[in-house]
Formats: sequence, C-alpha cells, structure tokens
Amino acid sequence: MLYFEKNIMRSVLTIILIGLSLVLNAQKNKDYSKIDFVALLIPDSLTQSTKGIAGYINSNFSNESDKARAAFIWVTINIQYDVDNMFAINFYANKNEVIDKVLKTRKGICQHYAELYNNIINQVGIKSYVIYGYTKQNEMVNYIPHAWCAGLIDSTWFLFDPTWGSGYVHNSRFVRKINNFYFKTKPENLIKSHMPFDPLWQFLNYPVTNQEFYEGNFKVNKNKPFFNFIDTLSKFEQESNTERLISSSNRIERNGVKNSLIFDKLQENKLEIEYYKNKLVIETHNAAVSFYNDGINELNKFVQYRNKQFIPKKADNEIKNMLDTAEYSLNLSREKLNEIRNPDSNMTLSISQLNRSIEDAMKNLNDQKVFLDKYVKTNKKYRNELFYVKQ
Repeated sequence: MLYFEKNIMRSVLTIILIGLSLVLNAQKNKDYSKIDFVALLIPDSLTQSTKGIAGYINSNFSNESDKARAAFIWVTINIQYDVDNMFAINFYANKNEVIDKVLKTRKGICQHYAELYNNIINQVGIKSYVIYGYTKQNEMVNYIPHAWCAGLIDSTWFLFDPTWGSGYVHNSRFVRKINNFYFKTKPENLIKSHMPFDPLWQFLNYPVTNQEFYEGNFKVNKNKPFFNFIDTLSKFEQESNTERLISSSNRIERNGVKNSLIFDKLQENKLEIEYYKNKLVIETHNAAVSFYNDGINELNKFVQYRNKQFIPKKADNEIKNMLDTAEYSLNLSREKLNEIRNPDSNMTLSISQLNRSIEDAMKNLNDQKVFLDKYVKTNKKYRNELFYVKQ
C-alpha cells in the first residue's frame, strides 16, 4: 500500500531532473545529492537485472550507507507505483518473478518495491529482509497489508520503505515525491506508522503491541519483559522454514490478534507450516527410497559377483566392503523412515511397504554375509568348492 495523504490532498507538482542537476527533497541534516547524482548515472544496459544495478553501486560506492542510499534513490526514482493493482499483494508470489516483472515494467506495488530494494542491497553486501505488516496514517489503520525492508548498516538495524519514499497517490494518480524520512529510518520512529505482523521486525527491546499501535501509545514501557531481538534474530537465521513459521506465529499471537490482517497472516502461516511439514515428509521418504535402492544395487552387485564365483579376483576386504556398503545404505533407509512424524494414511502405507522391503533385503544380505564369512575362513585352495555346496 502506498503513502496516502488525507482525504483532501493538495495538488503537488514534482519535477525531477535527472542528469546534470537533480532536485530531491533531502532530510534536514543530510544532503544525499552527490550520492543520488552518481547513482542515477547508471547506464540503462545495467538496469535490466539487480546484478547489474548492484555491480554499478559496488563500483561507485564504498560504504554501506552510501550503497543503501544509491539503491534507494534508484528504486524510488525509476519505479512507478501501479495504482491499478494496489490491492494485488501476493505473499506467495515467487520473489524472482516479482523482481523480473518490476524491472521489465518499471511498475509495481509495495511488494515489488520491497523485494527489488531488498535484492539489490543484499547483492551489495548488506544483510536485509523484507517485512510484512500493516500501517496507519492520520490516526487511521489501513485495511490492506504493506511491505517494507530492514537493513543492517554498520552493525545497526535501520528500516526502509521505498514505496512510501517514492511518493503518494492523489486522485487515483501516483505523484512522485521523494520522502527521505523512509530511508534509514530508526525503528522507534517507523513503528508510529508501520506495524510488522511479527514483533521481531520492530527491532525494539520493548515491542509495541497491536493494541498500543491502534491507540497511538508508543511510549517505551520497561515494565514489559525485555525482548532481545538480536538474539531472537540470530536464532531465526538458524531455524528451518517450519521452525521460523512456528516461532513467528507464537510471537504474533502473543502480540495480540487485533484485526483481520493479523488473523489472515496467522492462517497463512498455518498453511505454510503444513506445506513444509508435508514437504519434509515427502523428501524424507524419497531419501529413504533412494538409500534403499542404493542398498539393493550394492547387494545385487555382490550376488552377481558371487554367481561368477568371485571372478575376476578381488581382495577379501574389497568383497566384504560390497556387503558392508549395502548394509549401510539399507540402515540409512530405515533411519530415514524412523524420522517421519505424523504421516497421513497413504504415506503410512508407503512406509510400511518400504520397511517390509528393507527387512526382506536384510535377510538376503545376512545370508550372503554367512556365506562370505565361511568363504573368508576357508583355505584358499578349497574356496571354489563352496560355490557348489548347497547352502
């Protein structure tokens, strides 16, 4: 969702000159004109991919803050807000497809701005994330979700909203007006208008609840439990997709389900959790099947070699290794099956069938081990006779 003025907005005409002069609405204590001038000289041939844009930025800027600014000004100047599709946010959209689309069309909504900006600054070496949540303007909470970014600049987390930073909508038309408040915004300032679904992304030690956000109560309350978001983020980065979704959902619920947007986000998380759990079950079962097939292949190689009376000759240890390899793979297959938790009825049947196949294979393997053990203990002069003895 874009940055909206009050219902009655003043008509604004913004003229942006790119070339030898650039007129931008700079922050009171910071002049970005030199950075912006260089950033906007990027050749068009390099702007067809984020790799090209990031490469240009890395070639012309050395510190993280300047790189983050260069990416911010390029995105906010070159991407047009897509008013016609402003409600078409899709949490499940493929990120690469989102980025490709916005670079081709030079149009997008908040999700496109955020994913594009996030991808560029990641490629210039800045750790960053796309954040989803909802917003409030003029004391009114907006009813559609929004996306913005967080970036770690010189060991400090800042927030970036390239959508709101690019301009606003007036009379159903996009008006470009660079707003530098949304570049490198401190968390304690952005929380007054941007509420992440997951309080982790507030980057505050005393997160604001959804109720407080509605009330406009942003006073730091140290009577709340201290929230170490740095440690929580470090843990988050080590978690699997499923673990992230579960821990995020717990934080969201604790922070209060105040509106339908938060409720919908929780429901989406639950669907994703089920998806990843099912995906893990299938992947684990497939791994078990693969190990089983490896074991059967090795066992068959041994049986074929035995049928040829161990010709051509191999060392005893080499022959034994064939069975050891088969046994190792079959055991891995069984271990993988044991890792599967809460399978559905179809998967339960598949697991049962594969376990029976493993048992049958292990019986065969043990019979082959008995023969091989006898073979190894027999004097070499009499070994050939073992192939004609009924076992």
